[in-house]
Amino acid sequence: MKHLYSKVMLLGLTALAGPAYAHQAPWAAPNTPVSHRDRVYAAEQFSNTLSVTDPADNRLIGVIKLGDPQPANFSPLYKGQVLVHGLGFSPDGKTLAVVSIGSNSVTFIDTATNTVKHTTYIGRSPHEAFFTPDGKEVWVTVRGEDYISVIDPTTFEEKARLKTPGGPGMTMFSPDGKYGYVCSSFNPDLVVFDVASHSIVGHVQQPSPFCPNIAVNADGTQVWFTLKDVGKTVAFNAKPPFNILKVIDTGPITNHVNFAHTAKGSFAYVTVGGLNEVKVFRTIDFAQVATIPVGKLPHGVWPSGDGSRIYVGLENDDQLAAIDTTTNKVIGTVPIGQAPQAIAYVPNAVPQGDGTANLQPLGTAGKAVHLLLSAPGAGNAPTSVTLFDQGLIQVLQGSVTGLQPKHPYVLALANAADGSGALEPLATFMTNPAGSAIVNASGPIRQIVEGEGASTRRWLVVAENQGGAPGMVVQIQQYPAR
Repeated sequence: MKHLYSKVMLLGLTALAGPAYAHQAPWAAPNTPVSHRDRVYAAEQFSNTLSVTDPADNRLIGVIKLGDPQPANFSPLYKGQVLVHGLGFSPDGKTLAVVSIGSNSVTFIDTATNTVKHTTYIGRSPHEAFFTPDGKEVWVTVRGEDYISVIDPTTFEEKARLKTPGGPGMTMFSPDGKYGYVCSSFNPDLVVFDVASHSIVGHVQQPSPFCPNIAVNADGTQVWFTLKDVGKTVAFNAKPPFNILKVIDTGPITNHVNFAHTAKGSFAYVTVGGLNEVKVFRTIDFAQVATIPVGKLPHGVWPSGDGSRIYVGLENDDQLAAIDTTTNKVIGTVPIGQAPQAIAYVPNAVPQGDGTANLQPLGTAGKAVHLLLSAPGAGNAPTSVTLFDQGLIQVLQGSVTGLQPKHPYVLALANAADGSGALEPLATFMTNPAGSAIVNASGPIRQIVEGEGASTRRWLVVAENQGGAPGMVVQIQQYPAR
């Protein structure tokens, strides 16, 4: 009788688990097979564009231009968006909410026509925005301050400000709309809101202060968040008492996490920039089941409407990678704009027509030079540098890894390929506890590292920072620009 009861219970649990795996997050939306009606969007930080991709054939359709590159956006008369970064979408798939960090704005875009409905300006350095499951509110984390800006998506006006610990990073909601989970980028304190009352009902202690991303699985049982500064990913109970379930060492520059629900179960996909990989974990026991090489500095990640694919934005490769969740292998790449940050897969975003209206070609947004740096004589090259073309100048972004934790360094130009001689500093930086850093500079750097004459050519290096001046060289440019 005991064995019969166990079998009945097992069958019951299997039946209950089935529907959960037949849905995708957020909002536990029913499975939607990949089609030409779907769209994959990427928010691109240095070209200030939003790329639009058809996932049915992994083809870039065009970009929505929200702003200009440098130095045009330095003008006091400039009116466009700067540092296009965050991305969310409404439950009906008709509206995108695009956050631009540098211009303190949320731009609402109609997915059917690719047109801007409205731009709402809010507090300092907002980071991410997402709709509540009922579609009635948009919660924007104002990371440069200490609150969530709640926007009415019909009037586009701010209706409330919800106090949080300083530097809220991102909000995601339980599928039933009861809870809003807000991680922090500046404090080790994740807070849980009751959405209806706008009140805090729980806290989760973050193992470190810097959380850029958070995701909730489709059955509403687990919340995962990433810690970029220490290279960890944390899973906790989505319901009271909101206890931590697992802390996973995922690797330097751990960026985003999201879920795919398939016939095999529920899996978390974590992008790890320093390793240029996506790591895959079973949510039932937190076991790692796959490691997927994808390209330079993987950042945003989102599943297709049926969980058959995972899309990843490659920040230092200007590409979108498509992963088959059955084989956990990359099945295609798409050239997109500069430094993709958040991405979103929106099923049935274009219910009618070809969805190409008001899109522009990639143009300058697709131009970049890629370099690699490593320790002298080393076989591997842990540091990638991309020079994003802005016209006459470039934005340099380095994904620096393989260095001492919490140590000062200088990114510099050397006169010789071996890093010898005088060094000209470009940027100083401090590595995080994982020995990594994201480093930025701007100027006519491509012209210098590609210089044909012996008197003008320079090479990028990383050196010790000794009292503000470059010291011993620890990484040198290994490959020519391409």
